[in-house]
Amino acid sequence: MGRLFAGNLSKSIGLVIGFIVLLACVFASMAYGATPITWSEVYHSFMHYDDTSNAHIIVQTSRVPRAFTAAAIGASLAIAGSLIQGLTRNPLADPNVIGINFGASFMVVFAVTVMSVSSLPVLTGVSFLGAAIAAMAVYLLGSLGRDGLTPLKIILAGAALSALFASFTQGMLVLNENSLNEVMFWLTGSVSGRSLEMLQAVLPFMAVGWVGALWIARHMNVLTMGEDTAQGLGQRTLFIKLAAGTLIIALAGSSVAVAGPVGFIGLVVPTIARQFSGNDYRWIIPYSAVLGGIIVLLADIAARFVIRPEELPVGVMTAIIGIPAFIVIARRGVVK
Repeated sequence: MGRLFAGNLSKSIGLVIGFIVLLACVFASMAYGATPITWSEVYHSFMHYDDTSNAHIIVQTSRVPRAFTAAAIGASLAIAGSLIQGLTRNPLADPNVIGINFGASFMVVFAVTVMSVSSLPVLTGVSFLGAAIAAMAVYLLGSLGRDGLTPLKIILAGAALSALFASFTQGMLVLNENSLNEVMFWLTGSVSGRSLEMLQAVLPFMAVGWVGALWIARHMNVLTMGEDTAQGLGQRTLFIKLAAGTLIIALAGSSVAVAGPVGFIGLVVPTIARQFSGNDYRWIIPYSAVLGGIIVLLADIAARFVIRPEELPVGVMTAIIGIPAFIVIARRGVVK
């Protein structure tokens, strides 16, 4: 009992420290960029806003929405990745790798280029639809064959569908060059230029995903023991899978709608979270949320300085981090 208490205490302390680091990264995101702003000016822009101060205007109109958006999509994609890995028992699964983000992106580009949709609430719904179609398609393709659904077949089905959706997306952009500049920067995954109104449009869906993931966490612990074991313990496995799938679609779809397909966060972050939390999803979920926000914020800050005075999309930076991590995880021996 004492060992269990000590373990939970250390995890709680680690989570508090992570949250403090997350807050520090949020403030750093507001301070660092093309226009250097001191931390004191950031503080005063909240406490004593001066509409004649360029620093205060930049912080409130540009960097506050950018920082909050980065933290929100980092948390959402990391939680979605942890749920996918729990459902599939595959450490290489995440919304990007198995095609969910690509499906959402395809539907958004279709709506923008073909249907001339510009309303964010409509695009959010379209993004959810694309994520749902991709998730169902991966599940169906991965279930084909005598062995049924296996971790390796999920990765292969996801890779195939990702390539298919990416090809369709590029084809639409070629046919409609007028929309190319409008969506190309978004397609790489970016939080630059996002407003608080854009974040507010998807935040309710993200919040439902965060709370739902915490609620389902203890059920995920049982489900990861295996289908037969979970059913033997009285769990309604189909209901839990459908609930987890719905949460994944909400988290990934809302993230893609506001920031585009930011890759590899759902792959890397849950793996790091397990180093601190163990295999208990009641701890994996909150650790993933905090670490996901930190990593996307740091990636976005770094993206502002790599090719100054220009900026890289944050999706490029997360790919630079994620691809080596993908190789490391795969080399540890993943799936059969």
